[in-house]
Amino acid sequence: MSAGQQLKTAAVRPGDTTRALTWGFTAAGIVIAGIFFGSRRFKDFDPALISYAGASVFAAFGIGYRYTMWLRRPPTRIYWRRSWQLFFSRRILSNAARLLAAVWKDMLEQRFIHRRSHLRWAAHIFIFWGCVTAAMVTFPLSFGWIRFETSAASQQVYQAYVFGIHVLSFDLAGPLAPLVFNVLDISAILVMIGIFFALWRRARDRGALAVQQFERDLLPITLLFAVSITGLLLTASTHFLRGYHYGFLSQFHAITVIFTLLYLPFGKFFHIFQRPAQIGVEFYKQAGNEAGMASCASCGTAYASKLHIDDLKLLERELGIRYDLSPQRHYQDICPQCRRKNLALIQDGLWREERQAVAPVKI
Repeated sequence: MSAGQQLKTAAVRPGDTTRALTWGFTAAGIVIAGIFFGSRRFKDFDPALISYAGASVFAAFGIGYRYTMWLRRPPTRIYWRRSWQLFFSRRILSNAARLLAAVWKDMLEQRFIHRRSHLRWAAHIFIFWGCVTAAMVTFPLSFGWIRFETSAASQQVYQAYVFGIHVLSFDLAGPLAPLVFNVLDISAILVMIGIFFALWRRARDRGALAVQQFERDLLPITLLFAVSITGLLLTASTHFLRGYHYGFLSQFHAITVIFTLLYLPFGKFFHIFQRPAQIGVEFYKQAGNEAGMASCASCGTAYASKLHIDDLKLLERELGIRYDLSPQRHYQDICPQCRRKNLALIQDGLWREERQAVAPVKI
């Protein structure tokens, strides 16, 4: 068995697939139960939206399955467990406050992208908030959690119900009605603006052009564009074209939304669910700095946190990688600079031996 096969065997253990399938079915079951009870035993569920609900159930299964497989990878598993251990080990209230601050900074404001590029940040922030607002409306409507109906007292008054409970009434001629009825159009416009910024950056960035791939970089943008533009065309058909081709456009829009939902667990969109877990890395880094730095066994220079080096040794042993130089010394105890020096010295020694082997013998 080759080294690559050994690493793959060590990384994927026999029970991982079963565990992932279990969590996938659990996630799908939770969505189905949420639809059943949230719609008051399907009383508020619209059968016309069953295709959206079915795609959501499948997406939940795929996300649960892939997320579990991702967490079962040895590096991710170590980070995941260590982050939760550090979170609950001490100063829980302080950690909770730091967690909320990290969620606000990295997820709501997307500052980690702002540090890389202002144009990239603009693209992400518009797409992010456009998708969030659309999801906050689309999923509850598709699941039957929210419904609207006219008031029995007046046809000019609309009533909103959440889980069968009346929460809001508004006049069709009032300022709130256009916002409620066009919130998905507003979301689509935000996404379209973000797509424009993304394509503008990619068209001007030679580095992005050189490495971009259709499946990873262009297909997600294409799907978002298709969902947004077909949704806007439905509104245009309703208000400006007297319903012209509305049936075809509604079916076409449904296909784009369903395909996007099915694509969620398998493409670039999966990072939406990975990003929250990566917030725990901030706790890991702080704990590593507080625990002290590891010093190079060769030159004595501090080069990384001791916590990180110890976990790296644990990970290598779990993967079957043996870098022990002696019972008391490990390859990870040497800083990267000394490793490069040692590599250069080894290469120089091999070259010297090669030259001596081929040198002509003097008589």
